Amino acid sequence: MKHEIVIAGFGGQGVLSMGMTLAYAGMLENKEVSWMPSYGPEMRGGTANCTVIISDQPVSSPILNSFDIAVVLNQPSFDKFQPMVKPHGYLLYEQDQIFNADCRQDIHAIGISATKEAHALNNKRAMNMIMLGALLGTNAIVDIPSVINALKKVLPERHHHLLPLNKQALKKGQGIIHQVAEV
Repeated sequence: MKHEIVIAGFGGQGVLSMGMTLAYAGMLENKEVSWMPSYGPEMRGGTANCTVIISDQPVSSPILNSFDIAVVLNQPSFDKFQPMVKPHGYLLYEQDQIFNADCRQDIHAIGISATKEAHALNNKRAMNMIMLGALLGTNAIVDIPSVINALKKVLPERHHHLLPLNKQALKKGQGIIHQVAEV
């Protein structure tokens, strides 16, 4: 099975680290992966996105024109990537950051209040892990234990004390997706 994913938002929202963690988790599960970041020169506050491909077969090219899943965290990313979601694909969006969520009818568009949920966990930076958990709730691309092990590799050691919070955020995102969507 091959999953072609785009994750997009503002720099500083954890877009690139979310994609890198997902790709690394795929590697830990012995899957073929590709992770390709893209960001403007301003980084924090500018737009950022990355494509992630996770497959049981070799990945022939990291360049994608359409996606099975798009995770978008701001309006410009919603506007840019919504047309690129394949029919019957998933568009997961941070609903508190998207003001115009008009969407195609041939895709599964699911709004998630990840920022509010992150505040409820007393850590606004957990928003990206809530969205990643929601992504994993739509498709069992990788397992949460693999994501936690990937975080151990991706995060600097000084942030390893946040691993339990990240696990809680991932499970929260999975739970939300199962409440609001038929997956």
